[in-house]
Amino acid sequence: MNPVAGARMYRRSAADRRSRAAGTALLGLLLVLLISACGRQREPVFHDEYLAFGTLIDLTLYGVDPARAAQVSDVIDRQFQRWHHDWHAWEPGKLTRLNAALDTLQPVTVDADLRPLLLEANRLARLSDNLYDPVIGKLLALWGFQGDPLPPGTTPDPAAIAAWLAQAPTVEDIRVNGDRFQSRNAGVAYDLGGFAKGYALDRVVEMLRARGIGNAIINAGGNLKAIGAHGARPWHIGIRSPRGSGLLASIDTNGDTSVLTSGDYERLFEVNGKRYPHILDPRTGYPATGTEAVTVVHENAGLADAASTALFVAGPERWLEIARRMGIDRALLVDSHGVIHMTPAMRAIIHMDPAVHAQIRVEGPD
Repeated sequence: MNPVAGARMYRRSAADRRSRAAGTALLGLLLVLLISACGRQREPVFHDEYLAFGTLIDLTLYGVDPARAAQVSDVIDRQFQRWHHDWHAWEPGKLTRLNAALDTLQPVTVDADLRPLLLEANRLARLSDNLYDPVIGKLLALWGFQGDPLPPGTTPDPAAIAAWLAQAPTVEDIRVNGDRFQSRNAGVAYDLGGFAKGYALDRVVEMLRARGIGNAIINAGGNLKAIGAHGARPWHIGIRSPRGSGLLASIDTNGDTSVLTSGDYERLFEVNGKRYPHILDPRTGYPATGTEAVTVVHENAGLADAASTALFVAGPERWLEIARRMGIDRALLVDSHGVIHMTPAMRAIIHMDPAVHAQIRVEGPD
C-alpha cells in the first residue's frame, strides 16, 4: 500500500466540520467500519473526513462534545497534511530531499521528526526478512506507482528491472550514526508505502489520548485503528472480500486494536488481461504473486501495516514464518485460489460472513 500517493489535499472549513459532526463512517477501500445508525444515540458521535496520503481518512469520536471534537479534528487534519507533505515519496518534501542526498552516497543529517519513522521502517524490514522493503522507491517508479502511471498497455523494460535487481537495495545498505544516514548503494530510495499509514494511525491515537479522548476509530482508506468502544457496543469492523463487493468477515473489538489489510485490488493496472498490482516483490522486481489479500490485527498499527505487506509478498508458502518473525499472531491470508488461511488466534476473533463458502485452513500452533 502506498500511503503517499499524489492526491490533492483539502481542508474543510470549521463550519462545514460542525455540520458533519454526527454520522457513520464510510465504506473504506479494504475494510469498513459498521456502526449501526438505529436508535437514538445517548452520547454524541462526531464524524469528520480528510484527504491525505492519497486516500480518504475517516475519523469517528464517541462521547465527545461536538465543539471540542471539531477543534481536535482540526488539529489532526493539519497534522495529516504535514505528514502527507513530509513523507511524500516523489513530490518535493523532506523525504524526497533525503532520497536525493542518499543518492550521493554521502552522509546526510535527517530531521528529528522524520528519523523515528525511518528507524522503525528499517527495523520492521529486518524483522520481515526484507519482504517489507522501504527502500524500493526506484523500483516502484519503474512500475509507474510513483507519480504518472506507465503508458496504457505497457509494462517496465525487463532490462531496467534487471538493472535494479543487480543493485537490490535493502535497509542493510544504510548506515545510521546518530542523526546521520549514509547509503552505500545508489539504488536506495525510501518509499514508505505499506507502513506510513499505520504509523500515522498510532500517532493520531497518541494525540487523542493526550487530549483525554478514549473512544475513537480512524479509517485511513480501509486501514483502521480503534480505541475504547462505541458506548456499550464494541466497534464492529468488516473485512472486505478481495474479489467482489461483499464482506469476507468481521471483527468486534474493544480497547486498542488495529486492523490493516494489503490487497491486490487497491492499485493495479492490466496489460493483455494480466493484472499488475502495486505490491512488489523485492526479490524478483515484479508484483508479488500467489496472494489476493492479507489482514493483520495487532495493537501496533505500524507493525500491522508493514506485516500485511510482508505476508502478502511471502505468500502461502512463507506467510506463517514471517508472521512469527514479526510477532504477529492474528493474521489472515487469501491465496490466489481463494483459499483462506488464518492463524488460530485470528480464527478465535473473526466472524466469517455467511455468504462466504471458501475453503478455510487454520494454520500454525495453538
